[in-house]
Amino acid sequence: MVIGERKPFDEIMRMAEGLKKIMVLGCGGCVTVCLTGGHDEVRVLSSQLRMARDKAGNPIEIIEKTIERQCDPEYVDQVESIVPEVDAVFSMACGAGVQFMAEKYTGKPVYPSLNTTFVGGSKKEGYYVERCQTCGECKLYYTGGICPIARCSKSLLNGPCGGSTKGKCEIDPDVDCAWQLIIDRLKSLGMMDRYEDIMPANDWRTNRDGGPRKMIREDFQR
Repeated sequence: MVIGERKPFDEIMRMAEGLKKIMVLGCGGCVTVCLTGGHDEVRVLSSQLRMARDKAGNPIEIIEKTIERQCDPEYVDQVESIVPEVDAVFSMACGAGVQFMAEKYTGKPVYPSLNTTFVGGSKKEGYYVERCQTCGECKLYYTGGICPIARCSKSLLNGPCGGSTKGKCEIDPDVDCAWQLIIDRLKSLGMMDRYEDIMPANDWRTNRDGGPRKMIREDFQR
């Protein structure tokens, strides 16, 4: 899932300067799961904004709304009647959701309330870790299900480097060496022959470096 964290409150307050009525819009997707942009977080941010503006003697009216996903036109359309009523939309979705809202509602500012951080998952509640850099050329078959691009600090496709010590990365003794994890995993699976194959350089054209990416499913096109 996409992991995000809420922007500092002072930054959100600056974005709201001069505005009289806004909508704080949550997303029921990834940011709800990682506890940063769902219904509860919309309520908390809205309350904080109201109290801060009331204290400053400059009240603000806030409409609170959460939709299933902000990265899907089907759900973005659900706030079509509300957007014209407000001065701006404060999106609590990831960066993709903010942009989908801005593309749909071109006449209204759409501001991000979150910083989008990485693609990962939950180790336990409130503890999230990066697991994928969406390079577009997945190597997990060769590496026992452990991503060398996301989890190796140097994104080495053939490792380990000379800096790892006792299974830890040289950048931080608390960070596991990804290639040590890969080797241990392949050994446990009886697949060390895969480690002995040298992986060629990635085709980075499938990565973000080649510009914005898209995927078109012809079987779903109408």
